[in-house]
Amino acid sequence: MSLQQEIVGNAMQMAVVSLQPGQTVYCEAGKFLFKTVDVTMETRLGGPSGGGGRPPQGGAGSGGMGGMLRQAMGTAMQAGQRALAGESLAFQYFTARGGEGTVGFAGVLPGEMRALELDGTRAWFAEKDAFVAAESTVDFGIAFQGGRTGRKGGEGFVLEKFTGRGTVIIAGAGNFIDLDPSDFGGRIEVDTGCVVAFEEGIRYGVQRVGGLDRQGIMNAVFGGEGLSLATLEGSGRVILQSLTIESLANALRKAQGGDKQGPTGGLFSTDAG
Repeated sequence: MSLQQEIVGNAMQMAVVSLQPGQTVYCEAGKFLFKTVDVTMETRLGGPSGGGGRPPQGGAGSGGMGGMLRQAMGTAMQAGQRALAGESLAFQYFTARGGEGTVGFAGVLPGEMRALELDGTRAWFAEKDAFVAAESTVDFGIAFQGGRTGRKGGEGFVLEKFTGRGTVIIAGAGNFIDLDPSDFGGRIEVDTGCVVAFEEGIRYGVQRVGGLDRQGIMNAVFGGEGLSLATLEGSGRVILQSLTIESLANALRKAQGGDKQGPTGGLFSTDAG
């Protein structure tokens, strides 16, 4: 049973999901907007993984006390992994009971939303906080990009990973553009904050902007990109966003008279926090 959903709005979009009786959708804490009375809401620690979002039932079928202990250990590991990644510890599950129901979700920044259809053959990866909601048949996990890449790229260390079959809804800032690196010689280079999501098979990395020469230093100090760019190689779908969280934060600080970007706009930009 496919998920019936409609993405509405312009500058700040929202997803309106129609649930059939017994159908379940889950979201990350903080992404829920509204629901009808025929939809129940349940909050669970940990995330859907390996079971399509369906927690094992107790009793002999799950191995009794041993099964319950394994389930508890698995939940604790998921929660610990998400805490390490800076993600929410809890998910909210919505199920239509007794009739059809409707649930609304949204991201946290002004921008677009996108519904991705997973057919079980290829996973999707998304930047942290991109996830909004998904069918219970979609498994959510955390993927850690290589430590070397993460240290150089900032945003690139923690990725959200979606597997299984069904619909997953993501959100980003500004407008989206879909690209395939194979249409541009097999490789594209982008601001590390512009990557929203990409299909499995795309190789994600981070590279230094130029060398340690005069032009490389000019790029880092005055170019507004710092020292690194994200690289996306291979063949597959890539979704980029036109607005980065860093640029939005800088614009808000400037509007409030607290511009910390400085005259260079690049390497020496600071966040007084």
